[in-house]
Amino acid sequence: MAPQRYTYGSDAQQFAELYLPQGHPRPGVVVIIHGGFWRGRYTLELGVPLAEDLASRGFACWNLEYRRVGNGGGWPQTFEDVAAGIDLIASAAEEHSLDTSTTTALGHSAGGHLAVWAAGRSFLPEDAPGGGVPAVPITGVVSQSGVLNLERAHEEWLGNGAVQDFLGERGGEKYRLADPMTAIPLQVPVLALHGQEDTTVPLSQSESYVAAALAAGGRAELVQIPGDHFAMITPGTDAWLQVVAAIERLG
Repeated sequence: MAPQRYTYGSDAQQFAELYLPQGHPRPGVVVIIHGGFWRGRYTLELGVPLAEDLASRGFACWNLEYRRVGNGGGWPQTFEDVAAGIDLIASAAEEHSLDTSTTTALGHSAGGHLAVWAAGRSFLPEDAPGGGVPAVPITGVVSQSGVLNLERAHEEWLGNGAVQDFLGERGGEKYRLADPMTAIPLQVPVLALHGQEDTTVPLSQSESYVAAALAAGGRAELVQIPGDHFAMITPGTDAWLQVVAAIERLG
């Protein structure tokens, strides 16, 4: 079935596409947040093969688009969009009788950063972008080679200055509110999958996050996956099957 589009704002980038489960439905919803170093040239098309594959396995999928650097995104717009886009699931759930008691955020690369950030929204100040009580809380995260340590990514000029483009020079309140490292420990599990041959986002991004989360008493796990940066978003690969297994663990 073709996905159903929902909009959460007037901008052309403020929408999500719902893929209903095929066959015997599984409980919960998977929120797919695409990567691309938060830049406008990368779109939710990156998440379409993932949504189609997961829907064929019985998962309801919410493929989320948001404003990005170069098309109105950055601080605070990207964060406001991700929060509003996830909260909109409540409307779709009512319309289609979806069970949101299990809502897993699946994020690749920069989308991994946004997925982990979204899981900590309830602990943000109410006046912060995305702050307040979420309409649909995230109950677990699968990060696919996520950018989970913004300070280190800034220092290493990751993605040719992607963090600088996204947030500006480091320091200040926005880095504190945006960096997953400052929200440790989350109250939900984070499975940080990372490609062993990934040369786009270094393994240290997941390693440093998981080590800090565990030291603080959080529930986090690092799983090294054979393959490069894109193997985990390519259905049919062994890496993708491990992503599916991680989603099933959190279901």
